[in-house]
Amino acid sequence: MKKKLFLIVLCLACTASYAQQTKKRKRPRPKPAVVQAPAPVSAAPSTVVATTPPPVTPPKPFDRPLDSYYKKTNILNARVTPYPNLREADVAFAKRVWREIDLREKMNQYLASPKQRLIDVLMAAIQSGELTAYSAQPDSALDPDGDSFAKPLTPDQAKGSLVDSTVITGHDANGNQLAPRRVANIFNPDSLIKFRIKEDWVFDRQRSVFEPRIIGLAPMIRHKIEGATGATPPQDYQPAFWIYFPDARAILATKEVVNKNSDATNLSFDDIFMKRIFTSYIVKISNDKDQSIKEYKEGIDRLTESEDIKKKLMDWELNLWQY
Repeated sequence: MKKKLFLIVLCLACTASYAQQTKKRKRPRPKPAVVQAPAPVSAAPSTVVATTPPPVTPPKPFDRPLDSYYKKTNILNARVTPYPNLREADVAFAKRVWREIDLREKMNQYLASPKQRLIDVLMAAIQSGELTAYSAQPDSALDPDGDSFAKPLTPDQAKGSLVDSTVITGHDANGNQLAPRRVANIFNPDSLIKFRIKEDWVFDRQRSVFEPRIIGLAPMIRHKIEGATGATPPQDYQPAFWIYFPDARAILATKEVVNKNSDATNLSFDDIFMKRIFTSYIVKISNDKDQSIKEYKEGIDRLTESEDIKKKLMDWELNLWQY
């Protein structure tokens, strides 16, 4: 009896297990697709959806090649060699000398080279604020000679002092003549052909040295003065403004001069002034009457007087060593 019951239970269990497996294998019937009606076309304008632009990739930095086989760093990193200290008690002799450098002379032509002009170096430093220009106009109270660095100029004033001005007239739309006005001309650096130097020749008894020390440097210009008949008579060259040379040395020491014989000069503008690699002529020396050479000499006699002054200065030093 027990055996029969066991068989019946086993059969029922097998039947139930087979029914569950068949139910899992049976696939569900797919649902019928629902067809949606097309949306009605509206008369409203279409809306433009704003899209975010893709991020801009920064350009790769330009690696400029070296325009040489070696890098010039000596001039760019140059430092000014200071003067030895000079005490008033050690000055046994002193003379102030004004001399002019003519850029048309062969030895001075490198100062006006289009590659590196002296006036361009000075004007760039003035415009950037590294250097101060001083007025060359005489002032009876503060600066009788106009070269004592009494009145500083702005960069625009310094630039304006290098050019002449022209009086122009015009007419308005109705044909009426307008009042004449003065307009500054454009500065041409090639038109500047002279510089003036103010220096002190001193004998230092402590070191037994007779040497010049440059105090000021000034570009020279010739202004045109319009007469009653419109003529422009020639005028003497006058300083446009003054530069205090001790302040300019740090700038001039990093600017290389141009040499027509070799590109590797390794000389700066400061070097040529310290080593006196230029030619010049004296226009004035300190005297009791405060006269320049042109006030008591004419024509070729001015150049002769300039050479005589040079000789007297050199003779004074030579006379010290005669026994």
